[in-house]
Amino acid sequence: MKKQKALIFRCSACGHEEAKWLGRCPACGEWNTLVEAAASSYTPGGGAKDGGRRVPQSLPLSRVSAEDTARLSSGIEEFDTVLGGGIMRRSVTLVGGEPGIGKSTLLLQAAAAVKTKGRVLYVSGEESAGQVKLRADRLGLDCGKIEIFCSGSLPDIEAVLNAVHPVLVIIDSAQTLYSPDVGSAPCTVNQMKYCSFELVNWVKEHDAALFLVAHVTKDGLIAGPKSLEHMVDTVLYFEQTDAESRFLRASKNRFGSVDEIGIFMMTEKGLAAVEDPSLLFLVRRDNQLPAGIATASVLEGSRCLLVEIQALTVPAKGGISRVFCDKIDGARVSRVAATLEKSLGLRLSDQDIYVNVAGGIRISETGLDLALAVCIYSARTGLALPLRSAVSGELTLAAEVMPVKRLEGRVKTAAGLGFDFFVGPRTEANSKTPLPAGQKEAGVSYHPVKTLNEAVAALFGQRP
Repeated sequence: MKKQKALIFRCSACGHEEAKWLGRCPACGEWNTLVEAAASSYTPGGGAKDGGRRVPQSLPLSRVSAEDTARLSSGIEEFDTVLGGGIMRRSVTLVGGEPGIGKSTLLLQAAAAVKTKGRVLYVSGEESAGQVKLRADRLGLDCGKIEIFCSGSLPDIEAVLNAVHPVLVIIDSAQTLYSPDVGSAPCTVNQMKYCSFELVNWVKEHDAALFLVAHVTKDGLIAGPKSLEHMVDTVLYFEQTDAESRFLRASKNRFGSVDEIGIFMMTEKGLAAVEDPSLLFLVRRDNQLPAGIATASVLEGSRCLLVEIQALTVPAKGGISRVFCDKIDGARVSRVAATLEKSLGLRLSDQDIYVNVAGGIRISETGLDLALAVCIYSARTGLALPLRSAVSGELTLAAEVMPVKRLEGRVKTAAGLGFDFFVGPRTEANSKTPLPAGQKEAGVSYHPVKTLNEAVAALFGQRP
């Protein structure tokens, strides 16, 4: 007689399992969420057999070859930079972003340009094969190595994976995956967790790489459980500032830095890398700068960028001052304003402070502090900074200017963009690349300062 498969009751909200039906889930407290499902029968793979049971075996680390972690080039330099140098084999990457921002476009371009001899499987659960082909033709892509499969059924996807054996798998999107073994409705949290876990196991065992596309909520976070981010190796977020520019950031990366940023422009031929990113964040002016404008030299990963910081101060309404800024942390702006008020005697407690970054890029690097301080000072006093001047430095609560990383690279980047006056921190005498006061370094007159007072004196020609 054939043995009947064991049944359990699984919560469709949190995945908790019980041997019998309950009206309320003891794990999450939801009512009427336990549904009947087949008990999972997981058998560890690999190893020797012992009485019909497969016994897993370990492998000495000394016998592991480093070639197993070789990277694949996506064919898109900006994309490879954010990933840490390319697509790592046996890795899983989660790509999130708002609808229409270009997630599918970027991955389709990478699928066509990836430098590999194997096949690429593009699984679309939201679009038909004809719609994907229309996009590929519009972008002028070579689809010779791409296999397309339009379904969200996990058993069907696994059957295609075992038949094609691709080296790169793209799932668009994770919310459309479903499996009849889960027992809950499609597009639920449990379906996405279970199906993603099965696909992760497949690529780890078959020396492939997996990209999962995920939608975002109104708060800008990837929809679904946060545990999905713990299942993957890399989490990428797409950001949009206007109708054309796109920023790709990594919030988690096991194989590279999370400080790198990829900058793209949406064109008729898809996403194109920006060759000179600083041109997006600078406003060219031939005459004197208006008050409240400063150019900051910041570091984004391995790239030096020059961005324009804009500040405006107006009398506070109702006697309560507020800070309005969405591209720089508001607490950071308040801290710099408090340092200005304490060290320079500049009254800001009765002012509303508005801060903006040209180009809409979000900045968190500490080298922005000094530029932010002189920008607010300029807006409050009405004094403009010198034309073609750049500023960089970390500011302490005691109004001291601290050194920043890769100072020489920041100065050279400013020189390449036509800036001839740079104010930054003093370098140590034993530094490998000291920048003496007043000396022309790559065409820029460098002025080292030790305190915020010295920076204001160097930029505005007066000591507060």
